[in-house]
Amino acid sequence: MTDDMLREAAERMAVSDVMHRYATAIDTRDFRLLEQVFDDPVETDFSGFGGSEGRYSRAEWIDAVRKTVGGLDVTQHLTGNHVHRIDGDRAHLTAYLQALHRYRAARADPDYIIGGYYDIDLVRRPEGWRITRYGLTVTWERGNRYIMREASRAAR
Repeated sequence: MTDDMLREAAERMAVSDVMHRYATAIDTRDFRLLEQVFDDPVETDFSGFGGSEGRYSRAEWIDAVRKTVGGLDVTQHLTGNHVHRIDGDRAHLTAYLQALHRYRAARADPDYIIGGYYDIDLVRRPEGWRITRYGLTVTWERGNRYIMREASRAAR
């Protein structure tokens, strides 16, 4: 293996590691870890999930994430099939996703499971790669989508 191949593999692992830290932070509710994931500001695009596009400071976005998942009892985000495009200090990552959300106090089915993919743009900073743009497209779902709203209200 050449030095160039090793550098490329290390870059790909570093970019994927941002996605792993994101999932770990969400699922363990370690919202301080998200400070190592997102750049400031961060652009979001949830139009592929019934949401909208936005631009937030890192602190605003982390607070929004906290309010979205903070009331849930359990989440588990699994990502795979990472496809990288790295160009100097910029990168794009597409990653498949399956995510379980559970809210035991739900009036009906306590689970909501989604599948789809993330489209993520990143920039290399002195402290490592950071997400500058974050999009989610849901291609399938199962269960009670309304638990997200119920749990969000409970977390506020």
